[in-house]
Amino acid sequence: MKVKPLADRVMVKLEKNEAKTAGGIIIPDTAQEKTQSGVVVEVGDDAELIKVKAGQKVMYDKYAGTQVKIDGVDHLILKMSDIIAVVE
Repeated sequence: MKVKPLADRVMVKLEKNEAKTAGGIIIPDTAQEKTQSGVVVEVGDDAELIKVKAGQKVMYDKYAGTQVKIDGVDHLILKMSDIIAVVE
C-alpha cells in the first residue's frame, strides 16, 4: 500500500529498539519507553514548511503524531512542527 501525507505532514518509519539488560534479560516492548526517532519515508507537498527529506533520521516530540500500520510495519504521521531534530 502506498501512503502520501498531505500538506506539512511527514511519514516516519519507527525504529525498533531491542532493549537488553547487562545480565542479558530482554525487556518487552510494553515495558519500554516509546521510541522518539525514526526514518522519514514520505513527505507532504508543502515545500515551504517541510525541511526534511526521505531517508533522513529524525527525532520528534514524545506524544506527537498518529500511529499507523502499513503492510505490517509501524509508521507515524507527524506535522513538521513536531519534528525537533535531524540526526546525522
